Amino acid sequence: MDRKVKVAQYGCGKMSLFLMRYVLEHGAELVAAFDMDPAVIGKDVGEHLGKEPMGLKISDAKEADAILKEKKPDVCVIATRSTMAELKEAFSVCAVNGVNAISTCEEALYPWNSSEEITKELDELAKAHCCTLCGSGYPDMYWGSLITTLAGSMHKITKICGSSSYNVEDYGIALAEGHGAGLTLEEFDKQIGNYNDLTYAETVEKIKDGTVVPSYMWNQNGWLCSQLGLHITSQTQKCLPITHPADLYSSTLDMTVKAGDATGMSAVVTTETEEGITLETQCLGYVYGPEDFDKNEWTFEGEPETTIVVNRPATVELTCATLVNRIPMLIDAKPGYITTEKMPVNHYLTKAMDSYVKSR
Repeated sequence: MDRKVKVAQYGCGKMSLFLMRYVLEHGAELVAAFDMDPAVIGKDVGEHLGKEPMGLKISDAKEADAILKEKKPDVCVIATRSTMAELKEAFSVCAVNGVNAISTCEEALYPWNSSEEITKELDELAKAHCCTLCGSGYPDMYWGSLITTLAGSMHKITKICGSSSYNVEDYGIALAEGHGAGLTLEEFDKQIGNYNDLTYAETVEKIKDGTVVPSYMWNQNGWLCSQLGLHITSQTQKCLPITHPADLYSSTLDMTVKAGDATGMSAVVTTETEEGITLETQCLGYVYGPEDFDKNEWTFEGEPETTIVVNRPATVELTCATLVNRIPMLIDAKPGYITTEKMPVNHYLTKAMDSYVKSR
């Protein structure tokens, strides 16, 4: 590309502070920013980032269609909510304007096994307007490419066990509430845990009708199986509350979670495949106590047994950096909703972002 990559930011909350800075520091140009919060609408992007004014104001998300049509960015980075239903509007407004879009939304990484109808609709819309939509972030690398790359060092795999913990305080209120943080155990069992004993077929139906919210590992196991060439015969999930022996204040929820109440949850997804390989993965998202820290651990059972542990990863920063490094591949990908296991393995951008973009 013979010019800077033009980027729009949709959602100017906590994650955007890293996303926009990383975009700028990789040589791209910010041409628009959107949000729904009156507290940030009208604010200069530079001041929002704690820098000198840039002369670019954060616009109301209601103006996204008109501004995208006028500015014609190469890509829009979406950092708002955590489900495809919540992101459909943002993805759609990008697609109809022919703007490639990439989101931090966890479900967006592999939504074909949880929001198939929405994904098909967005896929067709993106193809019709010759642009690409996808999701990326921490799971793309630390639950995805890292795992499938390590699988290439194994002689035989019988089971893949993975777990990842993260502080819901770092990702905003939608994610914290989605993990049941702040609920009593009775409320948790009623709202989240009462679907733990469903069969594969029952879980799929409940996900389709919106009764059950798939955990992040539900989508992640789909991504891993797609990349590894595995064919799923059964997949189930169990959501279990995580508690703390003392009261914990949550700034994100603006409340004190009482001792013994749910600070979040562990969501365990078990996938069986035709090839005889089992995936048992869990994500643990909760309000951290003073002794807690992020941890990512994966074990391959087979020959040889292999375990990798990543302690204290900077999950927020890694999420944002992974997504930003994906942007050239997004721009060069074929039109449609293209999940990242179908793209090249992510890599570091040693040069300006535009150096990696080929003309479509």
